[in-house]
Amino acid sequence: MSDHHEPNIGQTLRTLREERGFSLRTLARACGLSFNAISRIERGESSPTVATLHQLAKALNVPITAFFDDQSGQRVVVIRAKQRRHSLINGVTMESLGTGLDNQQIAPFLVTLPPDRGLTGETVTHSGEEWVFCLEGRLCYQIEDEVFELEAGDSLLFDATQPHQFGNGGDGPARFLLVFRGDEPHDYHVKTEI
Repeated sequence: MSDHHEPNIGQTLRTLREERGFSLRTLARACGLSFNAISRIERGESSPTVATLHQLAKALNVPITAFFDDQSGQRVVVIRAKQRRHSLINGVTMESLGTGLDNQQIAPFLVTLPPDRGLTGETVTHSGEEWVFCLEGRLCYQIEDEVFELEAGDSLLFDATQPHQFGNGGDGPARFLLVFRGDEPHDYHVKTEI
């Protein structure tokens, strides 16, 4: 039996939406997603991409960690390796490494990206900064029009108001630490480039 806890993103999304008094259509207008897409996520029929989670978080005025959160108002948070909350989003595994502090300003994740994933043209922007540390494999990060290739031990820190996206640049899985820090932790925006 696994001790991993997988968050129910669909149920969390529905709860957050209803707490704010949003209908599906209101949320769809606020985040730029279709009514059907949100409904399918809530019913567990569709897994949102990281970019979609950013859109939903911004519209709901919550940090992206709200979709992984099972505690709040803490002053100290310890997450044991076997107790990390994780989610599989379109083949990408995101594990929350810490959430629940009062006035939390960072959102740390361990991300596992299979080969041939990412760099879809769907870019993300949000306030604050983003820090990445490649643990294994090859990771490509595109910021604006520049691509940065990271290998194990390489790190990247950048102003996250710039459109950015990531992808796996190797033949095997890429694992990396990803930390978001926002001036306003809830300020996320997604820009889709054609």
